[in-house]
Amino acid sequence: MKFGIVARRDKEAALKLAYRVYDFLKVSGYEVFVDRETQRHLPEFGEEDVVPLEEMDVDFIIAIGGDGTILRVEHRTKRDIPILGINMGTLGFLTEVEPNEAFFAINKLIEGDYHIDERMKLRTRLKGDVSIPDALNEVAILTGIPGKIIHLKYYVDNGLADELRSDGLIVSTPTGSTGYSLSAGGPFVDPRLDVVVITPITPIALSSRPMIVPASSRIDVRILTVHREAILSVDGQYYTYISPDTEISIKKSPRRTRFVRFSSSIYPKYTLKIKKKF
Repeated sequence: MKFGIVARRDKEAALKLAYRVYDFLKVSGYEVFVDRETQRHLPEFGEEDVVPLEEMDVDFIIAIGGDGTILRVEHRTKRDIPILGINMGTLGFLTEVEPNEAFFAINKLIEGDYHIDERMKLRTRLKGDVSIPDALNEVAILTGIPGKIIHLKYYVDNGLADELRSDGLIVSTPTGSTGYSLSAGGPFVDPRLDVVVITPITPIALSSRPMIVPASSRIDVRILTVHREAILSVDGQYYTYISPDTEISIKKSPRRTRFVRFSSSIYPKYTLKIKKKF
């Protein structure tokens, strides 16, 4: 069994816990690899065990940090490697265990006492050869200038769904429904559902409301604002400017995110986390 370790780089406690996990697994006789960026912030890891995240080829990745750390893993790994998230972040919606449960959880993982929770992702295509990472949470089309609205239309399966003037549009997975979409007025969606949430950001028209469509749908966005670029954001981790004539197409990705879970319960974990954090 081979393990990869990735840690939040701006938090000393996360780096120290990562080293303790690394040492525990090495002493237990397992192959362990650490991503290069984690090692740069804590050089105590053995150089022979350091690999770029893009080249990590392991059975499990232990991500010690918050949702941003997990999203970094998702955007940069080439395989759908199961992730065990240990929460050292602010929200931790994607993480499975708290730091004081880390070694108990790792022992359960080693013993095979776990299951894999698979989550859908979204794939974005732009006109041209731009490579966009798949989104675990959301794809957002945003105004390129704060304070200036963007005019756009979006289509669901070739049918016009809405035309709006707003700060932008969020296309979210059920996993991402607790993130940016929720802040913009979108619903909490049970992550077991196979749907996509479309949420306008502060629209001028009160009739422009969030919409839930089947995950099999294709969402096409056309920017009608001229002489001004927009911004495409994926999971708050990837950004690119897009010109008004760019064709944006979003649909379900063939790839899925795989999380290590120890309980099949969704409630009250997600709903209580939302209430406690907000």
